[in-house]
Amino acid sequence: MSKKYFGTDGIRGKVGEEPITPDFVMRLGYAAGRVLTGLESNLAKGAHPTVLIGKDTRISGYMLESALEAGLSAAGVDVLMTGPMPTPAVAYLTRALRAQAGIVISASHNPFYDNGIKFFSSLGAKLPDEIEYAIEAELEKPMQVMESAKLGKVRRMADAAGRYVEFCKSTFPNTFDLRGLKIVLDCAHGATYHVAPPVFHELGAEIIVIGNQPDGLNINHEVGSTHPQALQKAVIEHSADLGIAFDGDGDRVMMVDNKGQLLDGDQLLYIITAARHANGTLQGGVVGTLMTNLALEHKLNKLDIPFARANVGDRYVLERLLQNEWQLGGENSGHILVLDKHSSGDGIISALQVLQAVVQSQKSLAELGVDLVLYPQVLINVKTRIKIDLAKHTQIQAAVKSAEDELASRGRVLLRASGTEPKIRVMVEGEDGSLVQRLAAEIAEVVTKVTS
Repeated sequence: MSKKYFGTDGIRGKVGEEPITPDFVMRLGYAAGRVLTGLESNLAKGAHPTVLIGKDTRISGYMLESALEAGLSAAGVDVLMTGPMPTPAVAYLTRALRAQAGIVISASHNPFYDNGIKFFSSLGAKLPDEIEYAIEAELEKPMQVMESAKLGKVRRMADAAGRYVEFCKSTFPNTFDLRGLKIVLDCAHGATYHVAPPVFHELGAEIIVIGNQPDGLNINHEVGSTHPQALQKAVIEHSADLGIAFDGDGDRVMMVDNKGQLLDGDQLLYIITAARHANGTLQGGVVGTLMTNLALEHKLNKLDIPFARANVGDRYVLERLLQNEWQLGGENSGHILVLDKHSSGDGIISALQVLQAVVQSQKSLAELGVDLVLYPQVLINVKTRIKIDLAKHTQIQAAVKSAEDELASRGRVLLRASGTEPKIRVMVEGEDGSLVQRLAAEIAEVVTKVTS
């Protein structure tokens, strides 16, 4: 059963087009209010449930915030507004304040003209599928309004940023500090612009900040984790020890060493894992995704650390971690989950975990980064005109089998249909870059012939 509105990370789209319109978002607020808060039982006890709303720095956030507020209030839900705050901050505050749910208005790493709505449960976790289905079912019903005496109230939360800064700092050991480190922070003109700098400064680092002048239109524009060139340049210019780049809503992180070399989510996840393995604090294994670089899997195997792959999307990584009762997982995009520190992916906390490894080992980020050399990975997007079952198509499977035989244990092949576009993604990776390039091109050629 497919969902009408929810994707892998909430509801997202271009502002002004369905579903990112004031009318729809108001109805969404009403529907979510009824489903997420156990509304009937709460009101029967005379208690108004509370929902927390945060947002990133997009100009459309003002409009959508008001629409959500109206829908929730109409459903009899009290609302706490944090203003611009990272997505993981909303997850934390929802849990800390015992709110019934948290909502973030953000389209993460997308440009300013997109926006979206993400939800968190009372435990600060992404919603399971059954709750999203229930919200969509409620959206099909007419929106009503509680009688005036039962309408929800709305207030702004003045100390949200300070609470979150202290929470982030609390995840870094009291016996360590960052004195002696010069760090460049790139806040992507997004939600971390006013919270990331004090975290790292108060832990003792000398900081230089870029991407911290949001104007509503410049979020993720040529800065942040999806455009790391700005950070690489700044690290070299300032002779910094390292650089940290967040995305627009602060749940992703990339890092740059003192030589200007980029470390992606797979490499950062390995540094955190290896440090815990070395000091005996690693619990269980590590969860990656279908796109996690094979080099990480091979490296963990050599250390006898279990590794499992989940579908692409941090929610699926989280589900697998909880099933296995493990703590560490992530994606190469920079979504990293450290469940003994936070219930959701958090760019600031993930960066602090890497810095803990730097301080503990007394090695530079560059020295830690060379421990995992990623295999060459080639991704080709093949546009399609017809829909086919990849698993059952004999020509495509024959091409995949031939490539896998040639790669043997030194690489892998992954084919998957895009969930948002008429494309089939052909990915090949392995130790031999030229072989990977050739095999990817050969498979893509077969897919093109079959689907055009």
